[in-house]
Amino acid sequence: MSRHTVDDLQAIADAIVAMAEPGEQIEANVARSRETDIRVYNGDLEHFVSAQSQGISVRVIKDGRTGSSHAGTLDEVAWREVLAEARENATLGSVDEWAGLAEPDGVAIVEQELWDDTLDAFDTAKKIEIAKELERAAVGADPRVRIDDSNYSDGATEEAFATTMGIRSSGRSNSCYASVSVMADDAGETQTGWAYALGKNPAEFDLGKAGVEAANKATGLLGAVKPPSKRTTVVLDPMVTAQFLGIIGSTLNGESVVKGRSLFANRLGEAVASPLITLVDDPTDSRAYTASEIDSEGLAARRNVLIKDGVLQMYVHSSYSARRAGTKSTGNAVGGGVGCLALQLMPGTKTQEELIADIEEGVLIQSVQGLHSGVNPISGDFSTGASGVMIRNGKVAEPIREFTIASTLQRMLLDVLAIGNDVDWLPMRAAGVSMVIADVTMSGA
Repeated sequence: MSRHTVDDLQAIADAIVAMAEPGEQIEANVARSRETDIRVYNGDLEHFVSAQSQGISVRVIKDGRTGSSHAGTLDEVAWREVLAEARENATLGSVDEWAGLAEPDGVAIVEQELWDDTLDAFDTAKKIEIAKELERAAVGADPRVRIDDSNYSDGATEEAFATTMGIRSSGRSNSCYASVSVMADDAGETQTGWAYALGKNPAEFDLGKAGVEAANKATGLLGAVKPPSKRTTVVLDPMVTAQFLGIIGSTLNGESVVKGRSLFANRLGEAVASPLITLVDDPTDSRAYTASEIDSEGLAARRNVLIKDGVLQMYVHSSYSARRAGTKSTGNAVGGGVGCLALQLMPGTKTQEELIADIEEGVLIQSVQGLHSGVNPISGDFSTGASGVMIRNGKVAEPIREFTIASTLQRMLLDVLAIGNDVDWLPMRAAGVSMVIADVTMSGA
């Protein structure tokens, strides 16, 4: 497959960069996007948005000062004004010795199927019917279940990028998902559950499976009790693991490291996790929802192994954080900063059921609340509200809720006992997989 180019947008980006004056670095990003958001409730269309947008962003760097500007239109008058405003803003900025655009690093772009023609041509009426069908699947799974909401979302972007450093590319991508949230009622008690349906296009969605999953999550918590406080083994459901990986990824962010705001600062080459842990950031894996060909500075996105067999290998960097750290960009520029693009743990060999079968006593954590507010990325302290089910003699037992799980990120990574083979590609920057962690404090009754 040859890369799709967006010639009209590329021409604008090239024209802006061609106007650079001596001593100036210019970066131009030109984009056009559209999105659909649908919500249904009890068979009726409750919310519908179909929006299109376009815009130009320009960054100018001169004498260590950076200025940027943006406009929501693509005509020449607008982009000339944006360039002039970015230049003016640069004169007002303070001098930063590390300011500068990314330089080409010779890493080749890994071509991917980021565009789906079936999704592009998918009929709006069918999109609404998908949300309705997902609602029917969830509510029909159990008489105790009622709908909270059922949603369909998609988005498409065409983009072109050019800089005075010689970086130049354009491309397009689109994606979609459906989600459902339900409530289950029994004897005056209400519990909630949710699920996603994913695919490159809506024809790939398994709506029946998602509906049943949401219903089962809600009904499975009916009769939940507050557990006794103790130290125990936990099994993280794939969605919870994905959220956990998002936090680990943020601590391996080169910007946080150079500012001394990461618990992994100055630990390259050390064993920071169980030997079972190999954590990669791989936006070149097209199964990832956030797969990408380039980062936000136009460098090729690439597979970076962050932790291998438990040993910390690297941090992720943009060109800016790399200059501050005296190293090279890893193709991880995100917006104006740096971050992981598509995290995944190398999977194990067992299903979640088989992992649970190996546990005499523990807890399956199915959801967590307030995760980001409950974690300190500098000290590693970890404490979050949770709900799930007890594990006894290798089997799931009664549901539990209103408890917290606590440890430190450092301990949790070292205490990983097993990783499942049940990789779940979620609509977020990390894939999920079941993970077993020993010696976590559960605070309940």
